[in-house]
Amino acid sequence: MDENHYIAFLLLMTKCLIVAATAAEIGPFIQSLEGKEQKPDILITGVGMVATAFALGKTLHNKSYDFAINVGIGGSFSRDIGLGDIVFIEKDLFYELGAEDDLQFLSIDELGFGKAAFRAIPGFPADLIGRFRSVSGLTVNRVHGNDKSIKLALERQQAEVESMEGAAFYYACEQIMLPCVQIRSISNYIERRNRENWQIGLAVKNLNDWLISYFN
Repeated sequence: MDENHYIAFLLLMTKCLIVAATAAEIGPFIQSLEGKEQKPDILITGVGMVATAFALGKTLHNKSYDFAINVGIGGSFSRDIGLGDIVFIEKDLFYELGAEDDLQFLSIDELGFGKAAFRAIPGFPADLIGRFRSVSGLTVNRVHGNDKSIKLALERQQAEVESMEGAAFYYACEQIMLPCVQIRSISNYIERRNRENWQIGLAVKNLNDWLISYFN
């Protein structure tokens, strides 16, 4: 049995959950699974950290998995990452979780009420992330689109990418120590909102091409 067939065999023998905020982000991949007997479970949570945490909590309470993958598109603070590039988000952070003290921000860690940062949990197939750049992410309720707030975010946290779900996914998985990984395709740079510069179609295509190739 060659390496590719061995990896495929291992995938068939494990229970994998693929998590995405919207069906549109992984539509081609979902279509590619039609008619297949062996396929991963797919959970569409809805946009945002609250929807993600609730949907995952409900699903993981009712069924067990060997590992989970959070996939989707996201924005990049770094111009070193190309639009359409796929990245592995090794660490993600609830950026707004804390309190303001006049002009100073106090994180939930500094307040002593918990922690804001969560990470991938080893135990997923190593080849899932083998060829992707490892980055840090911010999870936000309001995506950045203002020069001042972007500058502040980069001063406060050295992150390369941003999403609305990643840290919630890692948080939920950590509660039951479920091996997990977050993989995203970059659709836009984080700047003043300019849809003409976005490459959502390219990001979705590249993400789905990888998913289809990996699982099929």
